[in-house]
Amino acid sequence: MADIILAIDQGTTSSRAILFNSDGLSLGSAQKEIPQHFPDNGWVEHDPEDIWGSVLETTTLAIEESGTDVSNVKAIGITNQRETTVVWDRRTGIPIYRAIVWQDRRTTEYCENLKNDGLEDFIVAKTGLLIDPYFSATKIRWILDNVDGAREKAEAGQLAFGTVDTFLLWKLTNGESHKTDATNASRTMLYNIHDSKWDLELLELFGIPESILPEVMNSSDSFGHTCESILGSAIPIAGIAGDQQAALFGQACFHKGMAKSTYGTGCFMMLNTGDTALKSSNRLLTTIAYQLDGKPTYAIEGSIFVAGATIQWLRDGLKLIEKAADAEPLAKDTSLEHGVYMVPAFTGLGAPYWDPNARGAIFGLTRDTGIKEIVTAGLQSVCYQSKDLQKAMEKDGVRPTVLRVDGGMVANNWAMQFLADVLGASVDRPLVTETTALGAAFLAGLHVGVFNSLESLSEKWQVEKRFSSEISKEHRDSLYDGWVKSIKRVQVS
Repeated sequence: MADIILAIDQGTTSSRAILFNSDGLSLGSAQKEIPQHFPDNGWVEHDPEDIWGSVLETTTLAIEESGTDVSNVKAIGITNQRETTVVWDRRTGIPIYRAIVWQDRRTTEYCENLKNDGLEDFIVAKTGLLIDPYFSATKIRWILDNVDGAREKAEAGQLAFGTVDTFLLWKLTNGESHKTDATNASRTMLYNIHDSKWDLELLELFGIPESILPEVMNSSDSFGHTCESILGSAIPIAGIAGDQQAALFGQACFHKGMAKSTYGTGCFMMLNTGDTALKSSNRLLTTIAYQLDGKPTYAIEGSIFVAGATIQWLRDGLKLIEKAADAEPLAKDTSLEHGVYMVPAFTGLGAPYWDPNARGAIFGLTRDTGIKEIVTAGLQSVCYQSKDLQKAMEKDGVRPTVLRVDGGMVANNWAMQFLADVLGASVDRPLVTETTALGAAFLAGLHVGVFNSLESLSEKWQVEKRFSSEISKEHRDSLYDGWVKSIKRVQVS
């Protein structure tokens, strides 16, 4: 029982805690939803105390469900929604404003001004990130400029900034640790991913004092110990990674060219590029996949804003299905040549288009079109968007030929088969699909000796089902051509 690892997975809509054994199998878990707040158009916030409370509750429940004593937990790994920004008072630990969530768009105008000033190439060269409200830097600046007294306190060294991992670490250690890992740092738009340090020129550009920033560590490292009064034991916190990087690690994508795609509310495809920080010419992001022993491993990433949310819309918005699982039998009863294309650009288009002004549309409707064709088009839209990312990666010189998948949508066999068909690639669904939490557990376990190498972790990864393409290249290209034409019709910028 001594090799149990607790993974804390703090996401956008809920917090989860899962206990894993040394074989990477779950022993117990708990999940709790957290409320989102929308105080203005395009604004998205969380109460940091809701986040902290949900983590405490799920951690306690997961330990109880596992039937183990907390003293048997050898280490904790944390994975988190990335870019979400918290600023708090160092003395009291109390946030000075709600957490500004990664989805928040309040700094759009400021970002447009930076682009108009010709600063995007400068920022991309240092961070691998495009200028967008998505990332943390402009959120920090907004808090310092809009909360009374915040900038003065920050300049005086009285405030601390962190992404959600850092805030949770501070709370778990009772203020002893103000740290993050390289993956989360690489999503702030303040971290130089080539020099592996906070960039002073970027801090000056955004008007952010260096004193508020956490210390940047490896993804598998000594982050501190939990305060005994919080969980009942002083447990080492030994692994931290942003959620998409943790999923890549949990999928054991440790070699250059290996790729994973996570299908949740949105979709994030990430490909390991090894020790090369590949600069994309096709508006993909360059990021740190993980960092071990001071050495970063890089990745390129494409983000799709709406994936599983498409099926939620078909269910809750149009009420064409009662539950998400109803989509699969409808698709099975529909010809691939039904001619309907749905572009779910409800909040604009993500990579590789980055068009915030595009809006959703359905094309190809005829008198014969019914519910099953529209639902099938919704499923296919997720796969076509994945094809967009594959094509962009291919143009950058790295085409994923095997894709490891996770997230809620991967339970749909029809969708995974069509994904393999349209990609012309193998799609591997793992036996353990909680790969984000598993990645955090792997990182923590590496540091405390539960796992001794990446090779040993690779051996623990198991495929549950492999989907291989069953259609010809000509058929694939014909279907995708209709998608490309549909995309062009919704693009604005």
